[in-house]
Amino acid sequence: MPSKPKKPEVLNFQIRRSHFFALVVPLAFLLGIGVGYLVWGLNQTAAPVEASLLENTPAAANPNAVGESSGADDIASQIADLPRYDVPVSEEDPSLGAEDAPIVLIEFADFECPFCQRHAQQTHARLLAEYGDQIRFIYKDFPLSSLHPNAYSAALAGQCAHEQGKFWEYHDLLFSGRLGLGREAYDAYAEEAGLDLTAFAACLDEDRYAEAVQEDYDFALQLGVSSTPTFFVNGVAVVGAQDFALFAEIIDYELSQQ
Repeated sequence: MPSKPKKPEVLNFQIRRSHFFALVVPLAFLLGIGVGYLVWGLNQTAAPVEASLLENTPAAANPNAVGESSGADDIASQIADLPRYDVPVSEEDPSLGAEDAPIVLIEFADFECPFCQRHAQQTHARLLAEYGDQIRFIYKDFPLSSLHPNAYSAALAGQCAHEQGKFWEYHDLLFSGRLGLGREAYDAYAEEAGLDLTAFAACLDEDRYAEAVQEDYDFALQLGVSSTPTFFVNGVAVVGAQDFALFAEIIDYELSQQ
């Protein structure tokens, strides 16, 4: 299991708590949506936010809230004024889409998070269908083990599938929920995804990607991420399993600026 993250000694940039309000409040209230808030700040470790809080947001209660309440000009002006965060992407990160895609959507997620599952099954699939190669999707692990006992092992399993070039197929199987999570499920999903089962088992048995998962987790904490899923769309933060309409409005704005 991942050790308790330590405060980093050196960071490439600093995010102050005041930036959080400038970042999230315009999206949450001016766009007429609800967001599961994080605490942004590098001077303290943020406590995980219960994902169930998202159930009470206006966006969850009314999936059409964004599209019904927002004007294109108003949205454009809000997005243009938002700060953008530099989230480095490495060659080892699972990615989907063209490297030169105009939209880069980075997700910090947990395979046992029901709201991550909802995003994967509904919003992610629709974004992929409607925008195709215009988006490059990047997945980063943020297993909230204090809430989800299988999240860390599932993250390791996902990375072992990634080793064999089958991350996204395995990602979809994990989020399908058909077999739950646990070693038997991981092995069954591996077989279904067409993985080399011997190599996959060896990868899991030796916790081969423990360091990679820990690095994602630690960096998320440095950013101030405390709940899943959390996204960065061309550097614009979107917190929680927001509906397709919000992502589409940000993406359409970004494409209009190309």
